[in-house]
Amino acid sequence: MYKCIVVDDEELARRLMKRHLSEFNDFEVVAYCESAIDALKIIQEQPIDLMFLDIEMPLLKGTDFLKNLNKKPKVIFTTAFREYALEGFELNVIDYLLKPINFTRFLTSIEKFLESVKTIEDSKVDYIYIQSNKKNIKIILEDVLYIESKKEYVQIHFKEKKVLFKGGITQFEQKLNDHFVRVHRSYIVNTNKITAYTKSDIEIEQLEIPIGDSYKERVLKKIDLKKD
Repeated sequence: MYKCIVVDDEELARRLMKRHLSEFNDFEVVAYCESAIDALKIIQEQPIDLMFLDIEMPLLKGTDFLKNLNKKPKVIFTTAFREYALEGFELNVIDYLLKPINFTRFLTSIEKFLESVKTIEDSKVDYIYIQSNKKNIKIILEDVLYIESKKEYVQIHFKEKKVLFKGGITQFEQKLNDHFVRVHRSYIVNTNKITAYTKSDIEIEQLEIPIGDSYKERVLKKIDLKKD
């Protein structure tokens, strides 16, 4: 169940959102707020997964409210004004709905929210199973140092052992959580295990793993994000 709040100073807009949200069993509306101040009290008292936030409101605009929130839920902006679209996406909101909001467009926003939640949940996967020597072996992803492609096989490297199984590294990559990054056509590394890196290679357990030219930009960006 996802907890959400609707923040809009217009009663008709709140009624419409209530009608739209009533079509979804997985959403619990904690409150319909007339102002950002009312919403702040709710957010401080309990975790909120999703906030439908109007922009043009008295006292405090929705954009300014969001900028100053310390604990931010996911946000879908609702507004009658197109000119706020760029600012909205700069604030990393899920979507930007123009009033009057029809149900088809509202459904698209809900789907975007659910997809973003799925991405976060996928990143929390902490183990997978692989088949090796006719056994289904549990792989604790936190313990993996790096993964190496060996022709039609994949080898998973741990600190004190290796596990070899038949398969392709690209297909295996899709099962991993977001702590892993492909750095070369033959290597995937666990970013939590990196001890040093340059623009051309990554060091794990004193082993240097090359960064392929076509992977450099994405790899270095991901490492820099974790560094920050």
